[in-house]
Amino acid sequence: MQNKTFHSLILLSIFLLSSCTSTATAVPVIEPNATPSIPAVTDTPLSISTEAPVSTAIPIAELELAKYILNTNIDYDAHTITVDESIYYPNRTASQLNTFVLAVVPNLWAGSFNLTNIEIDDIPTTTYSLEGQKLEIALSSLLQPGSIIKIDIQYTLDLPFAEQEDPNVSRPRIYGYTTRQLNLTNWYPFVVPYINGEWILHEPWVYGEHLVYDSADYEVNLSFTDFASAPIIAASGFPEQKESFIRYTIDAARTFALSASREFQVSTLQVGDVTVSSYYFAFNEAAGQAALQTSAESVQIFSDRYGPYPHKTLSLVMGDFNDGMEFSGFFYLSRDFYNLYDGTPANYLTFVAAHETAHQWWFEQVASDQALQPWVDEALSTYSERIYYENLYPDLVSWWWTYRIDFYKPQGFVDIPIYDGQGFRPYTNAAYFQGAHFLEDLRARIGDDAFFAFVQDYYTQGRGKVVTAADFFHILGGHTSTDYSDLVRKYFRNIY
Repeated sequence: MQNKTFHSLILLSIFLLSSCTSTATAVPVIEPNATPSIPAVTDTPLSISTEAPVSTAIPIAELELAKYILNTNIDYDAHTITVDESIYYPNRTASQLNTFVLAVVPNLWAGSFNLTNIEIDDIPTTTYSLEGQKLEIALSSLLQPGSIIKIDIQYTLDLPFAEQEDPNVSRPRIYGYTTRQLNLTNWYPFVVPYINGEWILHEPWVYGEHLVYDSADYEVNLSFTDFASAPIIAASGFPEQKESFIRYTIDAARTFALSASREFQVSTLQVGDVTVSSYYFAFNEAAGQAALQTSAESVQIFSDRYGPYPHKTLSLVMGDFNDGMEFSGFFYLSRDFYNLYDGTPANYLTFVAAHETAHQWWFEQVASDQALQPWVDEALSTYSERIYYENLYPDLVSWWWTYRIDFYKPQGFVDIPIYDGQGFRPYTNAAYFQGAHFLEDLRARIGDDAFFAFVQDYYTQGRGKVVTAADFFHILGGHTSTDYSDLVRKYFRNIY
């Protein structure tokens, strides 16, 4: 990274935010070589009461997506969470359903998930089994296509300490707490997708992601046991301060994630009608604002290249662990990226921030089976880093290929499941980096116009769905008559 000539960062006016309160500002115009005005960061939390929230009314007849309402109380110092969850699930399948399968990821940690009660349509039930991450509920009668069922679940979470292990052996822990941060990821039971007559819930693996998500609407009503010392919250949804709690809402989302810390500092800026917020720790202000800069620029670039960003907010969080991870309207960046930030755009913090922002298109909007076909979102998100650089720092594109991709001498077939990766590095070399090479070769073969027309159509057709590799190539075939079959044979072990 040394001895390079770098473009100046394209800087946006940065507005500071305390806790989760949105700031109404004029939309800044992105111009090259602008000089930012950076006030001192403040971190005053919102005033939060412990009174029980009242959920919004659900117009059942109009329900298109599943609706999750999570009345949630956090005891920050005890690392415990109390949740009263309601799921309104419309049967949009063509099948009569007699069972439901929910993912309960916290149950993978002994003693973390403590189930109190389950009700189906307001009637308590005991006809369920909970083994590992799988909660299976038997229904007393068939749920017909077009019908809606209500599932109520009460439980508590005792969060585990997020001890960090060797990332080459085991993926860094996110769910749980550290000495300065509490993280709720995949923390609530959710109904897994029902595809081709099967509930899709794969086994976890030491690297990669194993969960598949339907789109759903979320309402999280958050209170704290000790509101006087409530932490600062970063969350997936749009925050609204109510009299006794904070309500977060996000629609057509895959997940709802939350991070809390009394030590967060927060910077925000506007990109159109989207509020982008960066949460980071002391002594990382420059890196925290640079990550914010990159994410905001990425939102604008990817909205132009792919399609509009769909949510009101996007939160990026400095994780107190060495990992990056995407969720709906929310992502983590590794603390190491912040600590190693050198003040230039030629570094891990910049390209991984662009990568995780791209997941708001490739994962959040266009989802896929992350366990069996991880390349479908990871290759596009990795290649989106290249698109970020070519738009803002074109003289760094060759550096990006050398430093980010080819340094690892990637090889292997792109379309491997996470279970066949033979280790973290061989897996990422194949699904991420060989995937980026495939997209580069495909783009060169069919031309920019056809390539980006395809990507935009792929986004439009796949939005809100769980797509497959076959869908990818089917849509691609509608945008070019150029033969690319040799590229498929070169990069893929299957023929599409």
